[in-house]
Amino acid sequence: MTSIKKILLGEQGLVVIFLLAFAVVALTVPNFLTERNMLGLLQSVVTIGIVACTMMFCLASRDFDLSVGSTVAFTGMIAVMASNATGSIFLGLLAALAGGFIVGLFNGVVIAKFRINALITTLATMQIVRGLALISSDGRAVGINDPSFYQLALSKFLGIPTPIWVMLLLFVVFGFVLNRTVFGKNTLAIGGNPEASRLAGVNVVSMRVWIFALQGLVCGIAGILLASRITSGQPNAATGLELSVISACVLGGVSLAGGRAAMLGVIVGVLIMGIAENVMNLLNIQAFYQYVVRGCILLIAVLLDNLRSNIVGFRG
Repeated sequence: MTSIKKILLGEQGLVVIFLLAFAVVALTVPNFLTERNMLGLLQSVVTIGIVACTMMFCLASRDFDLSVGSTVAFTGMIAVMASNATGSIFLGLLAALAGGFIVGLFNGVVIAKFRINALITTLATMQIVRGLALISSDGRAVGINDPSFYQLALSKFLGIPTPIWVMLLLFVVFGFVLNRTVFGKNTLAIGGNPEASRLAGVNVVSMRVWIFALQGLVCGIAGILLASRITSGQPNAATGLELSVISACVLGGVSLAGGRAAMLGVIVGVLIMGIAENVMNLLNIQAFYQYVVRGCILLIAVLLDNLRSNIVGFRG
């Protein structure tokens, strides 16, 4: 029985379960497999997918970041406002990336160097950054002056929208970083046992700072693409994003206790989140029910993480 649980809860088992569920949905939900719907589905998970790439590292190192939604909205605002002020989209993008990096770096320094709990730190940052976005725009959406900014989201390559390619590229890059670099191995080592990692020569403080800095930088990328897609800087954008991203990661096998992560699992988790919402839209289910579904998915994700942790000798 234990071996069966290992298979079902492991990375391969998760993929098999996902494929079976995908097949059922494809056969029972009208218009699900159309090209337009598939591209729309992938477009809808771009923000979650991009942010999940680095949330995976946060969770794997026994941390998490509740400020990602606010950071995405804030960096989107920076991109639009800086582009409008300077007349240069390039400078606007640089400003947004710098803003995201600074927010992440601030989180990392406070958490790692001053040893403040990640929950409290990122909860505070979530409020501060969202407040800055609202203050800078007086609580209103900021329009884009240069229509070229829209092309970041509207442009296509081989018939597939550019934001999807960006998400796929980040999946590949951070999957490589996790599995093939010292940075990835040290991240998992810190999550498994921080003290043992420190004694083995890993600079735990520096690693944690850089993980959060990367998280902020990636939120900047997500914020830019989101602002381009919704054609404005929205201070209230990406509300609740942090819970969706954490749900996707934990569904994909990233352990809340740290030390375990797999990019393939995270991708499957992201797709599960997107498909759940997509199916409800196709079936004309009221948007209010999506909150219930997201909450249920988060609860299921935590229960699965608990099951994985309780299986002796399990490796994701």
